[in-house]
Amino acid sequence: MVSLPICQASNSYVAKALPAGLVAVFVGGTNGIGETTLKQFAKHTRSPRVYFVGRSQEAGARIAAVCKTLNSEGEYYFMKADTSLIRVVDDICRDIKRKEKSINLLFLTTGTLIAGQGTSEGLHVAASLVLHSRTRFIVNLLPLLQQATAIRRVVSVFTATKEGPINIADMQGWKLALMKQRGHGASSVTLSLETLAKKAPDVSFIHDFPGPVKSGIARGGGGLMMFMKAVYAIIGPMVFIPNEESGERHLFVATSARYPASTGNDTAPGVPLVEGLTVARGTDGVTGSGMYSIDQNGESAGPHVEELLAKFRDEGMAGKVWDHIQEEFMRITGADAV
Repeated sequence: MVSLPICQASNSYVAKALPAGLVAVFVGGTNGIGETTLKQFAKHTRSPRVYFVGRSQEAGARIAAVCKTLNSEGEYYFMKADTSLIRVVDDICRDIKRKEKSINLLFLTTGTLIAGQGTSEGLHVAASLVLHSRTRFIVNLLPLLQQATAIRRVVSVFTATKEGPINIADMQGWKLALMKQRGHGASSVTLSLETLAKKAPDVSFIHDFPGPVKSGIARGGGGLMMFMKAVYAIIGPMVFIPNEESGERHLFVATSARYPASTGNDTAPGVPLVEGLTVARGTDGVTGSGMYSIDQNGESAGPHVEELLAKFRDEGMAGKVWDHIQEEFMRITGADAV
């Protein structure tokens, strides 16, 4: 277990260990984990430049003002968008690519508990937000991540270490029950990131489970979401990880050398390990192999998940997940990236 004091100790070295002018993109940065991690990033880095994407202009303005108070030398740019739409993702990425030559961190937290609703592009909105949209951000911005001279990292916050069976006949989970969607979605995200890690061995990829954290994931959706909100209101104070702690833990995940890229000569692994820490085990069971599925305590997935993922690889499941994603990209945009 990576304790909170260890995370805090590592974070205290961020400004010294990493250069000024880090560029970060936060997708889903206007509430919950994205917001609190963005604030910690602003607080601990030197002269950062941050692009954060969300749906609420009001929240965006508020967060930018808070970040400016935390670090007046930083630049914070809010981008209002519905990121469930792949064409919108492309527009955002084109805008960022016009302004930046490199990116150090891509931090993704978009998601919803709403099931059974489609986007105007024909994707299941729940699947689009955690798989298709996130993957599109990564493939579009990967060349800029690879150009970074400091840390190069992608963090996708979802249900890591909860990987389960994949229903290849229903890749978007239109008909899957909620608990089956969790395992199905977790495995799909992990396998897609494994594919990307092979394409970009100089970039570190992390699929992260945050634990119970207060967020806006239960917004909208009618009666079911109203019920979920009522449940959260009752049990939340007893189980939720405090937002500030979640932000501190996720800044650690985003910056620590505990999760290096797979290249043996990684020149940008992150903040050097504080005493008591070791490099994490990748999803293939190999230490420091570049793609990590970690739990709320920063620990790698256990043997059961490693065995399941190994079975998926033997069956060619990673290729099937990737082919599905690419087919949808081509159907919607006519291109595999912008």
